[in-house]
Amino acid sequence: MNTFQSRRIVVKVGTSTLTYENGRVNLRNLEKLCKVLSDLHNSGKQIILVSSGAIGVGVGKLKIKERPRETRYKQAIAAVGQCELMFLYDKFFGEYNNSVAQILLTKNVVLNELSKQNVVNTFQTLLEMGIIPIVNENDTVATDELIGANFGDNDNLSAIVADLVGADLLIILTDIDGLYESDPRKDPNAKKIAAVKHIDNEIREMAGGSGSNRGTGGMSTKITAAAAATSAGINTCVMSGADPSKIYKLLSGESIGTMFLAQEGTL
Repeated sequence: MNTFQSRRIVVKVGTSTLTYENGRVNLRNLEKLCKVLSDLHNSGKQIILVSSGAIGVGVGKLKIKERPRETRYKQAIAAVGQCELMFLYDKFFGEYNNSVAQILLTKNVVLNELSKQNVVNTFQTLLEMGIIPIVNENDTVATDELIGANFGDNDNLSAIVADLVGADLLIILTDIDGLYESDPRKDPNAKKIAAVKHIDNEIREMAGGSGSNRGTGGMSTKITAAAAATSAGINTCVMSGADPSKIYKLLSGESIGTMFLAQEGTL
């Protein structure tokens, strides 16, 4: 499918894109992202934003030196950070005359057919009203102790949301500009893979381990998300979030990041 034809687009943004190394909010990058998504929305695209960053932003706002490990502190900091994050999204999207809505999900809501349909209805109604939904996992209640209640990471969540809303395209913004044959941080000659037709064990092995110390996911979680989305017939692009304006190039047909192609027979 030509990305130019994509009308309903889910964009997932990671903590590493939203914050600096010191944990404080990267206002310049956040504002650029909101401007690009607002412009795409104005052009007739339907945009759903899946945003990480609640704990990261909370850590920065509270001026805590490092990300806590104890669950109850993570929950408390996420509650602070989610409030701050939505305030910033409302401010920046509002400057471009677009309204946003917050949707917090847990896995058990999606697994229950009735509550799942309610979620789908909410998304559909918001999009019909021209409102941009902003989705995050409900970190204040979704914990490892609540068996089956957590998605594990927002990469996985973004694939689930893309399937729920029947998206044409999933864009995962991260701190690396695609999938490489080897780790580009260690190998300067590493080659980027422009497109992946099928996600197999070889592709999964290329993904390596975890990402930055500010987020929970790495390339491996993005491959898992891409596998889920492409199996549902949704093209998925993993690209750098350092310059959100490159989304324009992606949608105009240029090769940006790594495109994971929807599986044949699923469209």
